[in-house]
Amino acid sequence: MKTRVSGPFVLPVRDIVRKPGEMREHRIVVPAPERWGEGIVSVEKGRELDLDVRLESVHEGILVTGDVETVYEGVCGRCLRDLAERVEVEFQELFEYPGQEAADFEVQDDHVDLENLVRDALVLALPFQPVCQPDCPGLDPNTGERLAESSGAAQQAPVDPRWAALQEFTDPNGSAR
Repeated sequence: MKTRVSGPFVLPVRDIVRKPGEMREHRIVVPAPERWGEGIVSVEKGRELDLDVRLESVHEGILVTGDVETVYEGVCGRCLRDLAERVEVEFQELFEYPGQEAADFEVQDDHVDLENLVRDALVLALPFQPVCQPDCPGLDPNTGERLAESSGAAQQAPVDPRWAALQEFTDPNGSAR
């Protein structure tokens, strides 16, 4: 007896299995089943995932092509400001018919399960070092304030203690004595 599998990422393919040239399109909106991403940004559990998927029957299996759009959340890697940005990712994978060799993705009975495919594509598209703006100056190393919002006090470059003794050989405007 075959077990029926269901879930938000499971799409039926019974009507196109082993019928090369047949195609079906699906547009689904599903919640993220868990937090996806381990860095400083991630897609939170329950966040809406908007999927546009095309299933095409080919000789080897079912070719799945699509894109997913959602919002990731986290913090800026420089100034620690909260972020929430849209991300859209395309994916494509062949779900092979069961056979002698093990495949990463297989057609299971009369369906394909897209959860691992969508998760992998989305997590790999998340930025490793996200920034709130391309020229974000980050945090002041002495005060911890955001440099973009600093109080306007003159910022002095820190002096490397190894070179501090050389300061006595220059006058205040930086020229040599």
